[in-house]
Amino acid sequence: MTEETTSKNSIEDNKVDNIKQESIKKALSDPTKKRKAEDEIEIDLNQSVPLSKKQKRLLRRGKVTLEELNEKFNLDPSSVEEYKKELVEKEKGKSDDDTPANEEETTNSKKPRSDRKFGVWIGNLSFDTTKEDLCRFIIAKTRELEDGKIEESDILRINLPLAQNDGKQVRNKGFAHMNFKTEEQMQAVIGLSESQLNSRNLLIKNASSFDGRPDKNDLVLMSKNPPSRILFVGNLSFDTTEEVLRKHFQHCGEIVKVRMATFQDSGKCKGFSFVDFRNEEGPTNALRDKSCRKLAGRPLRMEFGEDRSKRQVKRKEVAPRPQKTISESIDAPVPIRERKPITRPKKTSYTDSNNRLKSSVALANAPRASAAIVPSKGKKITFN
Repeated sequence: MTEETTSKNSIEDNKVDNIKQESIKKALSDPTKKRKAEDEIEIDLNQSVPLSKKQKRLLRRGKVTLEELNEKFNLDPSSVEEYKKELVEKEKGKSDDDTPANEEETTNSKKPRSDRKFGVWIGNLSFDTTKEDLCRFIIAKTRELEDGKIEESDILRINLPLAQNDGKQVRNKGFAHMNFKTEEQMQAVIGLSESQLNSRNLLIKNASSFDGRPDKNDLVLMSKNPPSRILFVGNLSFDTTEEVLRKHFQHCGEIVKVRMATFQDSGKCKGFSFVDFRNEEGPTNALRDKSCRKLAGRPLRMEFGEDRSKRQVKRKEVAPRPQKTISESIDAPVPIRERKPITRPKKTSYTDSNNRLKSSVALANAPRASAAIVPSKGKKITFN
């Protein structure tokens, strides 16, 4: 009996193993099915590794060679061949683009760049203005002109940047760029400056001229405060001291005082300071000198500081009282105060025309009934 039972158990175990192996094969063959912890996967560490996206990116940029990658990772030769084929196909695609069959596309792509020299910048637009409004406005205004008459086909490009306002109503940023075919058309549109569109006076300028814009390198013009003898210096290192600042700005002018903002506990610099010069020439020289714009490898933020000594306190002007002469004060009659009649409050009557208490007064003074539960005192009658 024991031999029969053991043979039966072995047969059942073999069946279970076969079922498990079949389920593992199905799981591995089906990529959509999630694998379980029971599914066993065999990995051969000695096999070659295919090229990854990062490795292909490094190869394209020329930072790594195939030989170096092959020594480190034992690359799969089939993946290397595929990568080489991709490079060859890309080169063929670039050479095909340069063929005369695509000459028209290249000329069309170059046309807008050459025609952008006849462009204008339009500012002070209403935020609700659209491209169609600009087209209609310019076509209507230049219709009567002979040289600069513009039609819809003459407008090559309209760039109206839109503001990002978190999915709300789409609005523009208040300016636009437009390009035209000829210079006469551009000059005609520039002549429309200060004309109204959507109740706003437009400002139209040549797109290639930058007159009136402040020079970003000129810190004197970019300063928010007017010129003064005080220089504000920001973006300082915490290790900066007064002696370092004096040596850094000593060639600009005579320094009276260095007021550095420091922490109370450590006494180190907070990152900004005020340098007081004798005259206004010191701060202007420091702002114009490019050697003063860096300290300890950090770009400094400099501008004119507020001079509190020139601050004027506005006082309220009090109107002077008219002074009377001695004769006027003697002859002037003594003012008599007028007595106002005393108004006493009227007595409120609690009675009506029949000399009875009013119902409201009677109810107000009436005793309130108790809200407590009172036992009944009546007799209960039962009927048979």
